[in-house]
Amino acid sequence: MNDNRNMILAVVLSGLVLLGWQFFVGQPQLEAQLANQQQAQSNVPAAPSQPDGAQSTSAGAVSAPGTASNDKVLSRDAALDLSARVAIETPRVNGSINLVGARLDDLHLKDYRQTLAADSDTVILLSPKQSPEPYYADLGWVAGAGAGIKVPAEDSIWSLAQGDKLTPTSPVTLAWDNGEGLTFKRTITVDENYMFSVTQAVENTSGKDVTLYPYGLVVRKGEPQTSGYFVLHEGMIGVLGEDGLQEVDYSTLIEEGSKKYAKASEGWLGITDKYWATALVPAAGAEYEGRFLYSPASTNFQADYLGSATKIAAGSTAEVSSKLFAGAKESNLIDAYEAADNIKNFELMIDWGWFYFLTKPMFWLIDLLYSIVGNFGIAILLVTVLVKAVFFPLANKSYVSMSKMKLVQPKMQDIREKYKDDRAKQQQAMMELYKTEKINPMAGCLPMLIQIPVFFSLYKVLFVTIEMRHAPFFGWIQDLSAPDPTNLFTLFGMIPWDPPALLMLGIWPLIMGVTMFLQMKMNPAPAEPAQQMIFNWMPVMFTFMLASFPAGLVIYWAWNNSLSIAQQSIIMKRQGVKLELFDNLKSMFSRKAKEDGEKS
Repeated sequence: MNDNRNMILAVVLSGLVLLGWQFFVGQPQLEAQLANQQQAQSNVPAAPSQPDGAQSTSAGAVSAPGTASNDKVLSRDAALDLSARVAIETPRVNGSINLVGARLDDLHLKDYRQTLAADSDTVILLSPKQSPEPYYADLGWVAGAGAGIKVPAEDSIWSLAQGDKLTPTSPVTLAWDNGEGLTFKRTITVDENYMFSVTQAVENTSGKDVTLYPYGLVVRKGEPQTSGYFVLHEGMIGVLGEDGLQEVDYSTLIEEGSKKYAKASEGWLGITDKYWATALVPAAGAEYEGRFLYSPASTNFQADYLGSATKIAAGSTAEVSSKLFAGAKESNLIDAYEAADNIKNFELMIDWGWFYFLTKPMFWLIDLLYSIVGNFGIAILLVTVLVKAVFFPLANKSYVSMSKMKLVQPKMQDIREKYKDDRAKQQQAMMELYKTEKINPMAGCLPMLIQIPVFFSLYKVLFVTIEMRHAPFFGWIQDLSAPDPTNLFTLFGMIPWDPPALLMLGIWPLIMGVTMFLQMKMNPAPAEPAQQMIFNWMPVMFTFMLASFPAGLVIYWAWNNSLSIAQQSIIMKRQGVKLELFDNLKSMFSRKAKEDGEKS
């Protein structure tokens, strides 16, 4: 058995893993947007699933708010000016509530900007339906078939019954009278972050009992541009009772039209982007039916729920409460909402992935260290040291075994010479030698294999958590979640050229490539030319491959390589094994010089 087989196996295995990873996520294809935003179409988005026998009333009570047939697409500011509004102002969001339809359709996230520029606009989450990118939330009531009950419609004009501005300390109440003995009121509160609470009340002075069904919906017009990464879900999302977590892509919903789920009495549903989400939370314990819908005519995507029947006796008032999350998917905040409001699996709004049990603890540790050192890049370096410390006994055993392999190389060479014509006996003799010397021939793979799950979990943390968005390190790295912005092929900005993605090679990927090259050169060069080629070209391949990965991940890999070099050097020195690094570098360059001389 070749004495370098272990290292070759480790390198090849790691390479195959990273090649597969790159295939799925390294060069993502952006999902195609719908061609040109058109003027609003006829056909409003379908209403939430109706109770048995329900049908549209003359007042359009069963139709949920949507894009009317003659709506004209305007600029966002012009769309906002079309109707009276109630201002929203909190420490973290601002916007307004539309008094036409009483929709929440205007929301800015004050803490987040579109780009790194200091004067960049804040992130816009919700926009009115006449704007270029409509995205809004609404709650209301529908009536059963033949009930003849007039309920608020999408164009109903509500009045401000109480309050003048929605703030964390001042709720607002909107009112609408159907003129037939029913008064609808909607009281809205908001906390200091992103959670709105909505209480819908119906006062019945009609002289007869009525039955209504509460609903909630989130509507987004047109398929948005997504990140396009295999490891990230963007689209419809929810946790719906026994159906559990449901993630439906925009493309899937376009093909299938709708997804309906069984009745549930806990959970939530909505629409998620990479960093932001809008989600409805029905009242805890109240039964509802959830659904995701796509309307081809209006190109509207909709997440909605329909609650159970609510009876309002003559002369009485009935009310239902629900919540609406609209904001940034901050991990600690999402967890706090889940605990405080008893929202089932609300933490799954963040796409932690299949390796949740590794990814979330990894984030927790990085976030904890960040709270101490104040820099996510430094926190990543410290996490790498801690991971190295945790796995030190295993890595130490691996490097000791590798050192022993080098010490017995003369004996291994004797065995090869002795049984060079009998491979079976050669292998048997090798196994006996390993047993006698207490060597594990596969131990060399362990250091590399240990890195793989850590690599995956760190990649996920850097990619999906908003805490890493626009998080700076030092120098030119101002966003650890984005690739290194420098590029060797423009001489780091000196040449005014926009190279193709394949030629994007920043400083940190180069540093990573050098550290990987040095780590591999610490071991004897393989005897076979094919294996030598793998050893020589693997760092180059990894350098280009990791250039498109988040800078934080490349920094981790370079730092991990450096620690591994130091660790391996110390252990081999203690085992009395000569370090091969300088000899290998010297022989490589001398061999190259010799080859060039022979060619000349």
